[in-house]
Amino acid sequence: MTPEHLNQHLRKTLSRGQVAASAPAGCPELPLYLFDPSVLEGPLSHDEAQAVVAEPAYWSFCWASGQVLASWILQHPELVAGKTVLDFGSGSGVVAVAAARAGAARATACDIDPAALDAAAANARLNGVQVELCDDWAARPESLDLVTAADVLYDPDNRPLLEAFRAAARRVLLADSRVRDLGNPAYQLQTVIEARTWPDLNEFEEFNKVRIYLAEGAG
Repeated sequence: MTPEHLNQHLRKTLSRGQVAASAPAGCPELPLYLFDPSVLEGPLSHDEAQAVVAEPAYWSFCWASGQVLASWILQHPELVAGKTVLDFGSGSGVVAVAAARAGAARATACDIDPAALDAAAANARLNGVQVELCDDWAARPESLDLVTAADVLYDPDNRPLLEAFRAAARRVLLADSRVRDLGNPAYQLQTVIEARTWPDLNEFEEFNKVRIYLAEGAG
């Protein structure tokens, strides 16, 4: 998978869009192909703005929670070393790439967006690691040691995922900047870290505080 393939995906949303390799501030060890803001010489046109809202290319940004979770894994390789890891809602693939870099025996990026899986493949190649791809949670690898996820709980309808993750793996590691209280005592707060989406979207300050949670599996 090449940057030009990613450009083709991005231009379905933004005709001027292109990616460039850059190192997110929150995990500078992991260069990624991300949206290149230098192509925007002026404000978005009405049609471009409508397209971005209708079909946002989430994978072309490295969100604050993804950076923090990837960095946490690199700082604590014992969480993944020699283990089978799946990152749910993988977006750019940064967390799966971090797991592979930290010694996971098998790292899988899981996302329903084909463009996100292409991004994960390209970013794994950029970092010299291998990441498996999965487009359906129901088709995930068996016997998972760890499920990771970043900012997948913004929709209240996604809260059942908290128990689905615990049922699927021996441990669950979450990062979230949107929800202050998960409402599930199985998930223990580990720390709170400040980070910004890369490239910076100038989000509300409250979204720059990322909480990391760890839960044991329910099995």
